[in-house]
Parts: sequence; structure tokens; C-alpha cells
Amino acid sequence: MSSETASPTATVSAERFARETGLAAEIAAIAEPVIEDLGFRLVRVSVGGGREDRILQIMAERPDGTITIDDCETISKALSPVLDVADPLPGAYRLEISSPGIDRPLVRPSDFEDWSGHVVKIELKEAVDGRKRFKGTLEGFEDGEVRIAADLGELGLQHLGLPVHLVADAKLVLTDELIREALSRAKKQHAQRPGDGTEMDEDELNDDVED
Repeated sequence: MSSETASPTATVSAERFARETGLAAEIAAIAEPVIEDLGFRLVRVSVGGGREDRILQIMAERPDGTITIDDCETISKALSPVLDVADPLPGAYRLEISSPGIDRPLVRPSDFEDWSGHVVKIELKEAVDGRKRFKGTLEGFEDGEVRIAADLGELGLQHLGLPVHLVADAKLVLTDELIREALSRAKKQHAQRPGDGTEMDEDELNDDVED
């Protein structure tokens, strides 16, 4: 783990470093090409629920990090028959196509650049300098490392570089600043593609926070 301040970087990879395991990984391998052919990106696949009410949740987004209700319907209609044929999840289940949400998971190196300046929680696969969990302000991505400014207690504020190959989970923390940013991006998206189901107002975002 380095403790140098990040400097501007060139092109940052948009390939997912986060990978599912087991059944979710099998489904992701089937779903990702279909989603990409439609012009979207896979964020995460998860399988939940019990035997009688299994839920297959697939998070997706446009390359600009947004997604609409209509987009979700498009993905669902294209993906459902492919999953029916491959049958990776035998029996009944409910397919849910969703957005990553405001406090979204970060699954690509480019995500750390796109959401720089916002608070993030990161859990590592193994401890680095005695720590596996970090919370701080994103400072981008450089040289294979996630850059964050984190308060380490007695050590004070430290500018850290966490190796991306050790990241088990990374997620934005819901803050007022993040809500405002999400609202701003949603409004810009709606301005660019009016009438496509992207309408979102501040009350809806506040509802998301309360839930």
C-alpha cells in the first residue's frame, strides 16, 4: 500500500475487475455478451432469495453510468430467452434488471475516476498493513491502485493507494453531495434523451435515502 498523492492519469480501464463466483459467475458469463451487444455494461450479478422465491438480480448501465426504466426492459426482453435456453438457474426465479443505485458498487478502474471526490468504503481480500477495511474520499485510480484519502486515527489523514487486485468490494457511501451529483447526472441524461423514462426528481432521490 503506497501513501503518495495521486497525479493525473491517462486512460483508465473500463474492464470489470470485480468478478462473481459460483453460479453468479456462470450467469455473468452468459449475460455480459448480451448486455454489451445492446450497448450497455454489466455491473454485477447476484442470486438471492429462497428455494420458492429465488431472485436473479442483474445490475447494468450505459457507458456513461446511467440507465432508464426503458433500458431495463430492453435488457430483460433480450436476456430472458438466452437464460431460458442456457438454463443456468433451473426452476422458477424472478429476473430483475436494475440500476446500480446511488450508493453504487464500483467494479471498474474507471469507476474510481468517474466518482472521484466522493466517499467510498473498500474491503480488501487480505489485510494490508493490518487493515482490510478502508473508508475515505476517492482521489481516482493510477498505476493499478485505487487512490483514497482516509483518516487512519492516530496516523491522521493519509493518501493511500490500494492495489485493485486486492479489492473484494468497493461501494460509494450515501452523502448529500453524492445525492446532488446523482440528481445532476440524471437531469443531464434526461436533457439529452427526453421522454425515455429517465425522469427523476429530488423527492425520489430522498425516498431512496430513506429506504
